[in-house]
Amino acid sequence: MSKSTSLVFNILRNLSRSKFAISIIAVLILGIGGFLIFSHKNPNYQFVTVKRASITETISVTGNTTPIQNVSLGFENNGTIAHVYGAVGDAAKAGEMLAELNTNDLSAQLRQARANVDAQMAKLEGLKAGAQPEDIATSQAAFDKAQQDLINMYASISDASTDAETKANDAVRTQLNTFFSNPESQNPRPNFNAISSQVTQPVQLKRVTASFTLNKWQNELTNTNSSTEDLNTLLKNSLSYLSTIRDFLNSVSTALNDGTTNLDLATLTTGKSNVIVALNEVNAATKNLNTIAQNIASQKSTVFQAKAQLALKKAGATQQDINTQKAQVEQAQANVASIQAKLQNSKIIAPISGTITQFDAKIGQLAVPNTLLISIIGSGGFEVDAGISETDIGKILIGNKVTMILDAFSNEKFPGTVFYIAPANTNTQGVVSYQIKISFDKPDSRLKSGLTANLIIETKHKDNVLTLPQYAILQNDQGIFIKMLQNNAVQQIPVTLGIQDQNGNVEIVSGVSEEEQVLSIGLKQNQ
Repeated sequence: MSKSTSLVFNILRNLSRSKFAISIIAVLILGIGGFLIFSHKNPNYQFVTVKRASITETISVTGNTTPIQNVSLGFENNGTIAHVYGAVGDAAKAGEMLAELNTNDLSAQLRQARANVDAQMAKLEGLKAGAQPEDIATSQAAFDKAQQDLINMYASISDASTDAETKANDAVRTQLNTFFSNPESQNPRPNFNAISSQVTQPVQLKRVTASFTLNKWQNELTNTNSSTEDLNTLLKNSLSYLSTIRDFLNSVSTALNDGTTNLDLATLTTGKSNVIVALNEVNAATKNLNTIAQNIASQKSTVFQAKAQLALKKAGATQQDINTQKAQVEQAQANVASIQAKLQNSKIIAPISGTITQFDAKIGQLAVPNTLLISIIGSGGFEVDAGISETDIGKILIGNKVTMILDAFSNEKFPGTVFYIAPANTNTQGVVSYQIKISFDKPDSRLKSGLTANLIIETKHKDNVLTLPQYAILQNDQGIFIKMLQNNAVQQIPVTLGIQDQNGNVEIVSGVSEEEQVLSIGLKQNQ
């Protein structure tokens, strides 16, 4: 018995001791009875009306701002760094010199090349003197020898290209094959996961390209004849094929050196060693073919000079001979220009304007070609990178609108658009995600690299659909329902749901009609 009921009966018992109290008791009994009867009438239900409205489905994730444009720079020549002109945090302008090698040797070569120009000029002046029979014989012998040497050089192209293809094939299909599943298919899969997804993404595509290149190269070697034109084409193509293979090897090297998440130290060390062996093979083959190409180019020049000299001796000084010697002068001048280009390549010049974020060039340091020493973040703006779970990636499309709230500017909203979805996943400690990139619809000079961005991605939008709040939906073991009052009895009606938004509204595809009254029953009920 409740405390209130006990209190009532105690009062009644005390009042019953007098006649006057009897009448009071009767009134109380009638009042209490009436209260008990009328207090148990129908419960006071709360209803929600089915309305037509617009609804937007969204996904919320967190990302970070990254620069749209950034470059990493190094020297193209070997040498010792002699001067540096910057530091981390400095602003760099496009065209500005940031570091320079010691160029004393190149300066000496330049002086020698200029002296050769003077010598060729002197020969030009001496053409008018005429020639003796013994001079003609000497020139003929020199010309014949130059031609034979050129023929021999062309003959070496086929063997050298075959050797280069063998080394490239070993590099790709022997040294690195253990790092790929289905390496010769159209979808080779790397057996390692680098810490940074940006360095592993190109590896798969470049492995497909490497196989295609090797197969094409083998076919070309089989069908090339001994004509000078075909051999020239074979030499040029072989160097191009080696460049493609080297690009693939460098991508694997970058991925392994970046660090992996699924290889033990021994396997990783062996892999790095195999990449070094493969690169050495390809570099050796490239050096050999380049030497042949340079020798042929040089020998062609020798043949040309010998032929010109022979003709000059036979015919005497003519205007045409003078013009030929002028060409020799121009060639010597071109050599001067080539050395001047190497001097230019001994400098690191900023290709874009921006801010220096890495500056590892130090005076006295030995520079190795293509070793990255300086990095610049461009001033051309920023984008946002984010990882999407595999359960949500199927909802996202290129062109989805995004609302971004940056922690640095928490009171502002930045509109953006999804413009990139990674074709391959990133697996970080067993968590699978897919990288997406979002562009800012409007540039903002306040943005910086690495800012945290809270993203609301609009994946679907529907207008003029039936909606209810989530708390009007019942979910139990039998399905999804709403409750309605029909003939003074609560009925459970099955419904089909569509999309829902972040405000707790749900699209009702079927089961109810517009303006129907639904009981408000709470967020979720399990039976």
